[in-house]
Amino acid sequence: MQEPVRPVSGFNLPRYLSMQPLFQEMDAIELDRLAQGCSLHRFARGEMVFRIGEPCNAFHVAVTGQVKLYVVSPAGAEKVIEIIGPGQSFAEALMFTGRPYILNAQTLADSLVLSIGKAAVVGEIERDPRFSMRMLAGISRRLHGLIHDVESYALHSGMQRVIGYLLRDQVAEDCVSGEVLTVSLPVSKATIASRLSLTPEYFSRVLHELEAAGLVRIDKREVHILNVQRLSTYQPR
Repeated sequence: MQEPVRPVSGFNLPRYLSMQPLFQEMDAIELDRLAQGCSLHRFARGEMVFRIGEPCNAFHVAVTGQVKLYVVSPAGAEKVIEIIGPGQSFAEALMFTGRPYILNAQTLADSLVLSIGKAAVVGEIERDPRFSMRMLAGISRRLHGLIHDVESYALHSGMQRVIGYLLRDQVAEDCVSGEVLTVSLPVSKATIASRLSLTPEYFSRVLHELEAAGLVRIDKREVHILNVQRLSTYQPR
C-alpha cells in the first residue's frame, strides 16, 4: 500500500464490520477479534490504494468514496476492470493466492478504505468453517459478474452495452409510461467507457445518438431517460 496513508481515529470497526453481509453472523467477540486485524485509511482522490506487484496481504472494503480497479497495457492504454462503491469489497480472491496484486486500485474520490488482514481472516476461517463459505459466496458473486461482463463484451454491440449500463438498475416493465428517469454518471465518461470496453469518443457518440433519437437528454453527468421502454428496445438504423 502506498505510503504515507492517513489512519482514521474514532471509527467503530466492530460495529461497521457487523453491518457487512460477510460478517453479519459473527458475534461481538469474533468481531472484536477480527477488528484487531483491520486498519482504516483515508485517501484523497487519485491516490493509489495498491499497485500491481505489491504484496497482497489483505482485502479491502470501500467505506466511502469510489475505487477504480484497472490494468494498463504495454502501450499505455488503461482498462477499467471494476468500479467499487461504498460497502463493496475487493481483492478477496487475490489475497488467498499468495501472490502480489495483479491489478491497480486508485481512488476516484476522497475515500475511506478498510483493509482486513489475511492473518485475521485465516484465523476466523480456522475457528468457524461457515466463515469460509460466506467468503466463497462473495467471491463467486464477483466471478459471476465478471463472466457476465465478458459475455456482454463478446455478444453485445457498443450501443447495447451503453443502453444496458444506463438501464442496469431499471426494469422497463415497472416504469410508468412517459416517466422520466435520471441516471447520474458516478464517474467520468472516459472511466465508464473503459469499464464497457469502449473508447471515450464512441461512448460520447452513442449518448449523442440516443439524444438525437429523443430517448435521452444529457445534462453534464446526468442522463435523463425520456422513455425507458423505447430505450430498452432501441435499434439503430
